[in-house]
Amino acid sequence: MKNGKKNDGKIGIFDSGLGGLTILRAVVSLMPDREYLYLGDNLRAPYGNKSQKEIFIHTRAGVEWLFGSGAEIVILACNTASANALRKIQQEVLPHKYPSKRVLGIIIPTAEEAVGFSKSGHIGVLATVATVLSGVFEKEVEKYSPEIKVSSQSGGKLVELIERNKNKKILQKEVKKVTDKLISKDVLIDAIVLGCTHYALIKNEIKKIVPKNISVIDQGEIVAIKLADYLKRHVEIRKRLSRISSVCFYTTADGDEVKKMMAQFYGKKIPVATVAYKIKT
Repeated sequence: MKNGKKNDGKIGIFDSGLGGLTILRAVVSLMPDREYLYLGDNLRAPYGNKSQKEIFIHTRAGVEWLFGSGAEIVILACNTASANALRKIQQEVLPHKYPSKRVLGIIIPTAEEAVGFSKSGHIGVLATVATVLSGVFEKEVEKYSPEIKVSSQSGGKLVELIERNKNKKILQKEVKKVTDKLISKDVLIDAIVLGCTHYALIKNEIKKIVPKNISVIDQGEIVAIKLADYLKRHVEIRKRLSRISSVCFYTTADGDEVKKMMAQFYGKKIPVATVAYKIKT
């Protein structure tokens, strides 16, 4: 496919798999009059247990495919990719190959807004192992509100349980286990950020299990509002975007099961095409 021309550019949403569909759903709900391309790298998912180098290589390949398919701006709707690949793409790839295009992550906007949900100044984050190890939420929150204390905890088997649609009791047991671990790190936590896009699907389950004084924050609405604001401020990008309402869904995996799960995450039946592209190491 060719790069977008004037006024026919698309908004690309990239994820390592399925969770980014919860971000896409929120963005489309807020800005329906745009063209969207969603790419889930389900073939190589999950990213959470990969090295930083692997995450960068796979994320770059997905971003470049989206650019080649007409995207003018790409959102990394994956906390693991945002934590481990965003900065390198922005600093090493865009200036040399795509100077007019943009790649944004979902951690910085979340960090900017999350502090407003806490009265105590103590925030918890549930995320993948790779995101927790990166310390990115702690670093970004400190930039905006150094007085805020952030404690992070791996979500354990939550991603696997969500994707396999395991029964409610098993899921609830795992939610209780990981949230108890998180809260035990800091009893003053009164806001928990769902730092993995999968977790948005079980937000209500998490809210039922954690103490009632704790707010549970998913990233979809925050990212959608922040993206709309970004486009208002960056006229040079906005002018290149199409005003046609459409969403195209792509995955690197083959098989009906993945496509069925994508529909589950997005919230309705969707047509999904399988694509292949080269991975440059």
